[in-house]
Amino acid sequence: MSAPAIVTVTLNPAIDQTVTLDALTPGHVHRACAVRSDAGGKGVNVASCLADWGLKVSATGILGSDNATPFEAVFARKGIDDRFAWIPGETRTNLKLLDAATGETTDINLPGLAATSGALDTIRAVLRQVATEGSLVVLAGSLPGGLGDETYAMLTQLLKDRGVRVVLDASGPALTAALASRSLPEVIKPNRQELADWAGRPLDTLAEVAGTARGLVARGIPLVVVSLGADGALFVTRDEALHAHPPPTQVSSTVGAGDALVAGLVAALHAGLPMVETARLALAFAAGKLKQPGANLPSRGTILAIVETVRVERVDIPPPSSP
Repeated sequence: MSAPAIVTVTLNPAIDQTVTLDALTPGHVHRACAVRSDAGGKGVNVASCLADWGLKVSATGILGSDNATPFEAVFARKGIDDRFAWIPGETRTNLKLLDAATGETTDINLPGLAATSGALDTIRAVLRQVATEGSLVVLAGSLPGGLGDETYAMLTQLLKDRGVRVVLDASGPALTAALASRSLPEVIKPNRQELADWAGRPLDTLAEVAGTARGLVARGIPLVVVSLGADGALFVTRDEALHAHPPPTQVSSTVGAGDALVAGLVAALHAGLPMVETARLALAFAAGKLKQPGANLPSRGTILAIVETVRVERVDIPPPSSP
């Protein structure tokens, strides 16, 4: 039998235009050191990293037909199975201002195309075709105009009814709607701020983050992964909570680092790794991507070497917290 499929869904993709500056000073005129454009969007970035790791992956979502060439190029170059629905118009461009002095990136995300009901029907048909029992489907990123907040909840129910494992990386009302549904994802991956926004309160300490994540596990989500930026990520299941610390890394670009973490998580789930090794591989993907421009991984050997440097510690699990 063939291995279960891996599919990513990007409903609001973007062309990421990264502008590198010596230093970003608000209110001042800047001269760019370099400019590059990459086909992006969370699910596209996840698919790109999984393909670099050597896994077969299908990518679907909604693309504007007027500027789809960068996406076609990356799919062809990396051998990604392109299952996107095309609609008239241009896919949005997102600006990313990279401060070379600090390594920090300032994102300016532009509005995207308004989706059509026909495009969403196409995506449903693709998922029914390629996502069979045991498959992993990543639902990632913002929702375009024309689609309601309940879109990810609806897709999750469709997939869970087919025995598919769903990994959700969303925020705001789309995340809230998905977490209020009767069909919950297998995994969610908010960052600390996104989780705090959902909870409706600050999560200033690791214990507060872990408690809120534990509350979501108690509601029926088997694995909650919370990315903590430079502090790594927290992995919470019913039985344990792990804090994975990244190694010191020279940053080339933070663009797509969170998406690389999701890709590492999916690669580990696909391989059936234990939770400690899952945490190490996810952090290694993110750390490896930081050394690369765009959503690209270094060699497999480099990633495996980083895995050995990721420190994982168990943390006390506080009582579940909920908003």
